[in-house]
Amino acid sequence: METTTEHRIVHQELLEACKRGDPQAQMKLYKLYYKPMYHVSLRILSDPMEAEDVMQEAFLVAFRAMTKIDLSISFGGWLKRIVINRSVDALRKRKGVLELTTDIPEETDYQDESIEKTETTEEKVGMIKRAMQRLPEKYRLVLSLNLFEGYDHEEIGQILGIPASTSRAHLSRGKQKLLQLIGR
Repeated sequence: METTTEHRIVHQELLEACKRGDPQAQMKLYKLYYKPMYHVSLRILSDPMEAEDVMQEAFLVAFRAMTKIDLSISFGGWLKRIVINRSVDALRKRKGVLELTTDIPEETDYQDESIEKTETTEEKVGMIKRAMQRLPEKYRLVLSLNLFEGYDHEEIGQILGIPASTSRAHLSRGKQKLLQLIGR
């Protein structure tokens, strides 16, 4: 138990130092949160360079806003929200306006012939990642936010500016499409 308490105290001190503008503390915080936040952005954007750009923006926004936030809230949760919002904004810029309410596009007859019963977990994960990349943006976004980031449909609706019912529909259709793409 003491290690958890000690960890919280050290983390709180690090946040306080960042709030004061200490560059060494900011670098430590950056190193602590960069990798998991990068993966959040990458799952949304599917573009490593764009995800890297989002990370730079997100950390700049976070460090500038630290003087205004209440450090009793979860910094990681707050930062994740910034990363997700910036990633969604980047998608909207890339696509003009991200259309999340359109009908399901025509289905493809894709079947991966290489799927065998003796697949390793690593092969299965790779296959799922590739299939996720092939999903329409609206499905991939909702799947990522729900399954990987743990957001409920109300939260997803707020993030993406869609009704919760649309989020539920996109999740259901996205799962169906994903299963179809991996041949299950």
